[in-house]
Amino acid sequence: MDTLIPTHQPAPDFSLPDLDGQIHHLKDYLGQLVIINFWSAECPHVARTDSELAKLREAWGDQVVLLLIASNVNEPPELLRTVANARDLSLILHDADHQVADSYRALTTPHYFIIDSEGILRYQGAFDDITFRQRTATRFYIRQAVEAILTGKQPNPEQTRTYGCTIVRHQL
Repeated sequence: MDTLIPTHQPAPDFSLPDLDGQIHHLKDYLGQLVIINFWSAECPHVARTDSELAKLREAWGDQVVLLLIASNVNEPPELLRTVANARDLSLILHDADHQVADSYRALTTPHYFIIDSEGILRYQGAFDDITFRQRTATRFYIRQAVEAILTGKQPNPEQTRTYGCTIVRHQL
Protein backbone atom coordinates (compact mmCIF):
# COMPACT_ATOMS: atom_id res chain seq x y z
CA MET A 1 0.00 0.00 0.00
CA ASP A 2 3.02 2.30 -0.20
CA THR A 3 1.76 3.66 -3.55
CA LEU A 4 -1.23 5.36 -1.91
CA ILE A 5 -1.40 9.08 -1.37
CA PRO A 6 -0.97 10.11 2.28
CA THR A 7 -4.00 10.45 4.51
CA HIS A 8 -4.26 13.40 6.91
CA GLN A 9 -3.07 15.66 4.08
CA PRO A 10 -5.04 17.94 1.75
CA ALA A 11 -6.61 15.95 -1.07
CA PRO A 12 -5.27 16.80 -4.53
CA ASP A 13 -7.46 19.51 -6.06
CA PHE A 14 -8.82 19.08 -9.55
CA SER A 15 -11.12 20.55 -12.16
CA LEU A 16 -13.12 18.19 -14.38
CA PRO A 17 -16.08 18.54 -16.73
CA ASP A 18 -19.29 16.65 -16.16
CA LEU A 19 -20.96 14.94 -19.12
CA ASP A 20 -22.66 18.22 -20.07
CA GLY A 21 -19.37 20.12 -20.12
CA GLN A 22 -19.85 22.03 -16.84
CA ILE A 23 -16.58 22.28 -14.90
CA HIS A 24 -16.48 21.07 -11.29
CA HIS A 25 -13.65 21.90 -8.89
CA LEU A 26 -12.98 19.86 -5.78
CA LYS A 27 -12.38 23.07 -3.83
CA ASP A 28 -16.01 24.06 -4.52
CA TYR A 29 -17.05 21.34 -2.08
CA LEU A 30 -15.07 22.60 0.92
CA GLY A 31 -17.33 22.54 3.95
CA GLN A 32 -18.88 19.22 2.90
CA LEU A 33 -17.83 15.61 3.28
CA VAL A 34 -16.91 14.37 -0.21
CA ILE A 35 -16.72 10.80 -1.46
CA ILE A 36 -14.73 10.47 -4.66
CA ASN A 37 -15.32 7.22 -6.52
CA PHE A 38 -13.24 6.33 -9.55
CA TRP A 39 -16.09 4.86 -11.54
CA SER A 40 -16.63 2.72 -14.63
CA ALA A 41 -19.65 2.15 -16.81
CA GLU A 42 -18.58 -1.42 -17.60
CA CYS A 43 -17.18 -2.80 -14.34
CA PRO A 44 -19.58 -5.20 -12.54
CA HIS A 45 -18.03 -4.29 -9.18
CA VAL A 46 -18.98 -0.65 -9.75
CA ALA A 47 -22.54 -1.67 -10.67
CA ARG A 48 -22.83 -3.53 -7.36
CA THR A 49 -21.47 -0.67 -5.27
CA ASP A 50 -23.55 1.94 -7.15
CA SER A 51 -26.75 0.34 -5.89
CA GLU A 52 -25.39 -0.07 -2.35
CA LEU A 53 -24.11 3.51 -2.26
CA ALA A 54 -27.48 4.85 -3.43
CA LYS A 55 -29.08 3.43 -0.27
CA LEU A 56 -26.43 4.99 1.95
CA ARG A 57 -26.71 8.37 0.25
CA GLU A 58 -30.42 8.46 1.03
CA ALA A 59 -29.65 8.01 4.71
CA TRP A 60 -26.86 10.60 4.70
CA GLY A 61 -28.81 13.19 2.73
CA ASP A 62 -27.07 16.51 2.11
CA GLN A 63 -24.28 15.73 4.58
CA VAL A 64 -22.33 13.87 1.88
CA VAL A 65 -21.42 14.76 -1.72
CA LEU A 66 -20.58 11.97 -4.15
CA LEU A 67 -18.28 12.69 -7.09
CA LEU A 68 -18.07 9.85 -9.59
CA ILE A 69 -15.00 10.14 -11.81
CA ALA A 70 -14.82 8.17 -15.06
CA SER A 71 -11.16 7.75 -16.04
CA ASN A 72 -11.14 4.74 -18.39
CA VAL A 73 -9.89 5.79 -21.83
CA ASN A 74 -12.01 3.07 -23.47
CA GLU A 75 -15.36 4.42 -22.18
CA PRO A 76 -16.69 7.22 -24.42
CA PRO A 77 -19.02 9.92 -23.03
CA GLU A 78 -22.04 8.37 -24.79
CA LEU A 79 -21.55 5.10 -22.89
CA LEU A 80 -21.01 6.98 -19.61
CA ARG A 81 -24.21 8.95 -20.14
CA THR A 82 -26.27 5.86 -21.05
CA VAL A 83 -25.13 3.90 -17.99
CA ALA A 84 -25.45 6.90 -15.67
CA ASN A 85 -29.05 7.40 -16.81
CA ALA A 86 -29.85 3.71 -16.42
CA ARG A 87 -28.49 3.73 -12.85
CA ASP A 88 -30.08 7.10 -12.01
CA LEU A 89 -26.71 8.74 -11.34
CA SER A 90 -26.85 12.50 -11.53
CA LEU A 91 -23.19 13.51 -11.73
CA ILE A 92 -20.36 11.83 -13.62
CA LEU A 93 -17.09 13.73 -14.03
CA HIS A 94 -15.02 12.83 -17.08
CA ASP A 95 -11.28 12.41 -16.52
CA ALA A 96 -10.61 11.69 -20.20
CA ASP A 97 -6.82 11.75 -19.90
CA HIS A 98 -6.82 10.06 -16.44
CA GLN A 99 -4.76 12.88 -14.89
CA VAL A 100 -6.95 12.98 -11.78
CA ALA A 101 -6.82 9.18 -11.45
CA ASP A 102 -3.03 9.45 -11.71
CA SER A 103 -2.81 12.22 -9.11
CA TYR A 104 -4.88 10.12 -6.68
CA ARG A 105 -2.97 6.98 -7.65
CA ALA A 106 -6.32 5.30 -8.28
CA LEU A 107 -5.88 1.72 -9.37
CA THR A 108 -9.30 0.20 -9.85
CA THR A 109 -12.94 0.92 -10.34
CA PRO A 110 -14.31 1.36 -7.84
CA HIS A 111 -11.61 3.12 -5.82
CA TYR A 112 -12.90 5.41 -3.09
CA PHE A 113 -11.42 8.47 -1.41
CA ILE A 114 -13.21 10.28 1.43
CA ILE A 115 -12.36 13.91 2.07
CA ASP A 116 -13.54 15.78 5.16
CA SER A 117 -15.13 19.23 5.20
CA GLU A 118 -11.70 20.88 5.48
CA GLY A 119 -10.40 19.15 2.33
CA ILE A 120 -8.29 16.57 4.20
CA LEU A 121 -8.11 13.00 2.89
CA ARG A 122 -9.40 10.67 5.62
CA TYR A 123 -9.96 7.33 3.87
CA GLN A 124 -8.95 5.57 0.66
CA GLY A 125 -9.65 2.11 -0.63
CA ALA A 126 -12.49 -0.31 -1.11
CA PHE A 127 -16.23 -0.01 -0.58
CA ASP A 128 -16.33 -3.16 1.56
CA ASP A 129 -14.31 -6.32 2.13
CA ILE A 130 -15.70 -8.36 -0.78
CA THR A 131 -12.98 -10.03 -2.88
CA PHE A 132 -12.69 -12.91 -5.31
CA ARG A 133 -12.47 -15.36 -2.41
CA GLN A 134 -14.87 -13.58 -0.05
CA ARG A 135 -18.21 -13.07 -1.78
CA THR A 136 -20.18 -11.69 1.18
CA ALA A 137 -19.23 -8.44 2.89
CA THR A 138 -18.44 -8.49 6.59
CA ARG A 139 -16.99 -4.94 6.76
CA PHE A 140 -18.53 -1.91 5.10
CA TYR A 141 -15.58 0.46 4.88
CA ILE A 142 -17.31 3.39 3.18
CA ARG A 143 -20.27 3.42 5.56
CA GLN A 144 -17.97 3.07 8.59
CA ALA A 145 -15.60 5.79 7.38
CA VAL A 146 -18.36 8.30 6.60
CA GLU A 147 -20.11 7.70 9.90
CA ALA A 148 -16.82 8.08 11.79
CA ILE A 149 -16.02 11.37 10.07
CA LEU A 150 -19.55 12.72 10.58
CA THR A 151 -19.17 12.09 14.32
CA GLY A 152 -15.73 13.73 14.50
CA LYS A 153 -13.71 10.52 14.58
CA GLN A 154 -10.97 9.14 12.36
CA PRO A 155 -11.94 6.15 10.18
CA ASN A 156 -10.47 2.81 11.17
CA PRO A 157 -9.07 1.55 8.90
CA GLU A 158 -7.90 4.61 7.00
CA GLN A 159 -6.67 2.58 4.01
CA THR A 160 -7.80 -0.69 2.48
CA ARG A 161 -6.92 -2.62 -0.64
CA THR A 162 -9.19 -1.92 -3.57
CA TYR A 163 -11.03 -4.63 -5.42
CA GLY A 164 -12.50 -4.24 -8.87
CA CYS A 165 -11.55 -3.62 -12.49
CA THR A 166 -8.22 -2.05 -13.37
CA ILE A 167 -8.47 1.53 -14.65
CA VAL A 168 -7.79 1.44 -18.41
CA ARG A 169 -5.16 4.10 -19.10
CA HIS A 170 -4.17 3.10 -22.65
CA GLN A 171 -6.19 1.96 -25.65
CA LEU A 172 -5.28 -1.51 -26.77
